[in-house]
Amino acid sequence: MMKAMIKTVKSTALSLSVAVVAAGPVMLSMPTDVFAAGGGAALESPRIDTSNKRSLQRGAKAYVNYCMGCHTADYQRYSRLAKDLGLDEQDVVDNLVFTTDKAGEQTKVGSLMFSNMSEDYGRQAFGVVPPNLALTARSRGEDWIYTYLKSFYRDESRGGIGVNNTVYPGAAMPHVLWEQQGWQEPVYEGEGDKKHFVGFKQVTEGTLSTQEYDALITDITAFMSYMADPIKHTRHRIGMFVMLFLLVLTAISYFLKKEYWKDVV
Repeated sequence: MMKAMIKTVKSTALSLSVAVVAAGPVMLSMPTDVFAAGGGAALESPRIDTSNKRSLQRGAKAYVNYCMGCHTADYQRYSRLAKDLGLDEQDVVDNLVFTTDKAGEQTKVGSLMFSNMSEDYGRQAFGVVPPNLALTARSRGEDWIYTYLKSFYRDESRGGIGVNNTVYPGAAMPHVLWEQQGWQEPVYEGEGDKKHFVGFKQVTEGTLSTQEYDALITDITAFMSYMADPIKHTRHRIGMFVMLFLLVLTAISYFLKKEYWKDVV
């Protein structure tokens, strides 16, 4: 079951990388940091459960296919991912490792999750090095990531890239999940200074339903949240034992104090 869940098609990641790089020259005049301060759009709060290994497995599959063509996540190791997500290391190598080392050999399971896009090439193609996403869930939060991935819409005024984002207006990142989500357009109410965003209207259908797309980006968000703090559940578990130990120690200390001081006048 787990093997089937992480099965991926390497050509998907390659085609997405090529499509994004092809849009690179247009991006030179765009804002340079896709994760800079946003436009103040209301954020949605998904139900993220980083203890759900099935969700993390699906998120890892989507992440390496749609994100790692440009973005690195080199604070995380494939071997740690395999251990935490309950996967066999060989399955990870066969299905989740699409990169090569400097000698052209496939990246080893003990290596960091880096992108094969060099910093120089990224700067040349996009005008800026695509940011490392390993700690984005800490810097931006789960709600921001989830809402950002739902908020792309077609904007013909942005020549070449052709999309915009209500969470971060002017984002340089293309909508790499447009085939899954389809195209949408923003709906506004009011006029002039009172004009405000109220939601999206679906223009063309994607390969996934709205519920399926929400589930996809929930899994991606969960995986990014896990990467930002892979020892979260271990830390919480140890913390509970520490608190229990301190409570027991406090009780013992209290009764010892009473015993030693009972004859003191």
